[in-house]
Amino acid sequence: MLRSFSRANTKPEFLLQSKPRPSGGAITISLFSSAVAQNRASLTPITTTLLQKCNSLAQAKLIHQQLLVQGLYQDFTTRLVSAYLTHNAPSHSISILERLTPSTSVVFCWNTIIRRSLRLGFSHDVLSLFRMMLRVHCPPDHYTFPFVLKACGELPSFRSGAAVHAVVSTTGFDSNVFVCNALVAMYARCCELDDARQMFEEMHDKGICDIVSWNSIVAAYTQSRDAKNAVELFRIMMDDSEIHPDIVSLVNVLPACGSLGASLHGMQLHAFALRRGLFEDVFVGNALMDMYAKCRMIEQANKVFESMEVKDVVSWNVMVTGYSQAGRFEEALGLFEKMREEKIELDVVTWSAVIAGYAQKGHGYEALGVFRQMQLCGSKPNVVTLVSVLSGCASIAALLQGKETHCYAIKCVLNYDWNDPGEDLMVINGLIDMYAKCKSTNVARLMFDSVAPSDRNVVTWTVMIGGYAQHGEENDALKLFSEMLQEGNSMKPNAFTICCALMACAHLAALRFGKQIHAYILRNRYESVMLFMENCLIDMYSKSGDIHAARVVFDNMQHRNSVSWTSLLTAYGMHGYGEEAIKVLDDMRVAGFVPDGITFLVLLYVCSHSGMVDQGIRFFESMHTEYSVTPELDHYACMVDLLGRAGRFGQALEFVHSMPMEPTAIVWIALLSGCRIHGNVELGEYAAAQLQELGSENDGSYTLLSNIYANARRWRDVARVRSLMKYSGVKKRAGCSWVQGKKGTATFFVGDRSHPQFEQIYKLLADLIQRIKAIGYVPETNCALHDVDDEEKGDLLFEHSEKLALAYGILVSTPGVPIHITKNLRVCTDCHNAFTYISMIIDNEIILRDSSRFHHFKSGSCSCRGYW
Repeated sequence: MLRSFSRANTKPEFLLQSKPRPSGGAITISLFSSAVAQNRASLTPITTTLLQKCNSLAQAKLIHQQLLVQGLYQDFTTRLVSAYLTHNAPSHSISILERLTPSTSVVFCWNTIIRRSLRLGFSHDVLSLFRMMLRVHCPPDHYTFPFVLKACGELPSFRSGAAVHAVVSTTGFDSNVFVCNALVAMYARCCELDDARQMFEEMHDKGICDIVSWNSIVAAYTQSRDAKNAVELFRIMMDDSEIHPDIVSLVNVLPACGSLGASLHGMQLHAFALRRGLFEDVFVGNALMDMYAKCRMIEQANKVFESMEVKDVVSWNVMVTGYSQAGRFEEALGLFEKMREEKIELDVVTWSAVIAGYAQKGHGYEALGVFRQMQLCGSKPNVVTLVSVLSGCASIAALLQGKETHCYAIKCVLNYDWNDPGEDLMVINGLIDMYAKCKSTNVARLMFDSVAPSDRNVVTWTVMIGGYAQHGEENDALKLFSEMLQEGNSMKPNAFTICCALMACAHLAALRFGKQIHAYILRNRYESVMLFMENCLIDMYSKSGDIHAARVVFDNMQHRNSVSWTSLLTAYGMHGYGEEAIKVLDDMRVAGFVPDGITFLVLLYVCSHSGMVDQGIRFFESMHTEYSVTPELDHYACMVDLLGRAGRFGQALEFVHSMPMEPTAIVWIALLSGCRIHGNVELGEYAAAQLQELGSENDGSYTLLSNIYANARRWRDVARVRSLMKYSGVKKRAGCSWVQGKKGTATFFVGDRSHPQFEQIYKLLADLIQRIKAIGYVPETNCALHDVDDEEKGDLLFEHSEKLALAYGILVSTPGVPIHITKNLRVCTDCHNAFTYISMIIDNEIILRDSSRFHHFKSGSCSCRGYW
């Protein structure tokens, strides 16, 4: 039985018998008998009146019975069909229609039943009724086809729609404008845009297009996110003198203008709406506001909002969302509060816009608070709401609240048969991102693996790769990126995916992999987002040790922004090329870019790592006086680091005490680091005490103080610091170095003998040490931070991870090719000294990246010039 038929309000017989209405039935029978006895001609108006006024299914059945008894059934069949439909009994109507000879009135009845099923949302029933209609040889008319085609689009079912199209062609309705418009709309809703366009072109060639035809095809392109064709078709429509765009036309094309950022065309449409008097319609006003907001013309959108005489909740939502997406969240929040004050109903779009705004600003707790208010108000969250809440949880690493949101999603959104698979995937992508940013990458990977490979979209891959890259699992990020590009996987990475992979390369200093990604970018032509990716390439090359490649990328950029210049500045500073960095700053000013707070932060970093102390002080002083940039905490920390590295401890301490804000751990660690370089025990103890008061449990601060004591040979204090670390549960990170070889990357720890070639590595290293001792190298035993004799200290220094990595690099590298080594901690003075000597006896440049900067060793000198 069809679902639309099963809803008939037919009561069981015993209920009909328990509430009999003998008077109504008696009157009905009496009227029939009297009319038949006097004159059959009077029966027609009486029967028509009875059918119109019968107020129950039982009375309709009784009239049906009397018509059969009196032999008058054939004269009132269509009226009986209408009566049964009035009392929600379509199955009775169908049983009558199946037995009737086709006529105009019979077709009308079929159309009425079909339209009823469509209105109730039973699209499958519409197709069943249409097939039934054809089976009894009742010919559809120009009203039937639009109903049936709309049902095909709502399913959507391209196969059924194409079959109906065939019936249209064979029955001669392929030139009927109403039917053809319905065909265009059906193909569009079935995502068959080429067929929709072909149908429209055929109509245009026949000269039967009307405004509905144009609106349908423009809407098809807009809904398919092909904004360019939507706008182009609208322009062609405007040139047609017989077609006059209406409210629907504007509402269809304005979103396309917004997607393209075509503000000029949108303003022309605004003027057109004012000239034609269409602006007064609230739908046009809402569409104009949305277009301006998407074109980043939020002030113009606000002018439209203020000028609208009639506003609905959509109008308010468009402005709240527009302000939120424009980064002007205070205005969005103000409108939200005004809606509350004026008792305007808040719907799911309003709540979602505010939650998303808080999440984008990193205010996760506030986002969660608004979400709770939303639930208390009885508004049901949708997919967009949940994704925004998950983003808020991710921004503050609120794993517990993220898990609660996950549970809510399982109970109320996911795994329902009627759900849109695309919406389910949006939630799953949000969950992967949340778990990854809350450092639960194992759970994130389980979520990722739960999605069938064929169902994953580019966002699914990107959030998982990005989660790995941002949380110290760069090898897994690159492995997953490689899987994405494997043959048989048709998924093409977008700009964000590629930049996440480049970030992983930068963290690992994986130059070879980074070059492969660069080649992929060039082959696949990402012109529209090239600036974004070129900035990432500069960062990757500079952090992977190839400053020259970073400069080549910069020099070949067609367009540059402030990020491009800052990235190159950072690159030169990281490699110790301070003078080159200052020249880049001059070029940046010539190009019209004004230094901002981030630029000055980079400049102070450059001066600190290049020994340009006085230049750094001048930059700091010019921030406020020349550029009206207020120094922030990070700028003060850089200045303390600059002065501490130079041994100017009096100035550094005075600087700390003159800060307009309370010094945080980052400031005291910078001072402590300077004390370690210059062996200032007293000030180092003071800085460590300040860190302890702040509750800093960073292993680096304990290690710095321990090293200061060790250099001063205060071994009891060294033991005390290490005991304190153990008591506090703070573990010192193990020193680790890795080097790129022909067959991949090799990793080494102190005294590591796990590598298959460890015997060759140690033999070569011993030979190198002997050779450089002969030309003046003396082990710096004060770098061995243990209370043992000098000979044993020398043995300990011999097994440092960076020395093992260098020996392996020499073993597997071709002479003349640079050896790239990365260390997770700061390189020790002895290893730095040894590398300087080794660079005199080998043909390879040694490029070492430690936790602080790069060192380029070549021909007995280092790029840091001893200042590091």
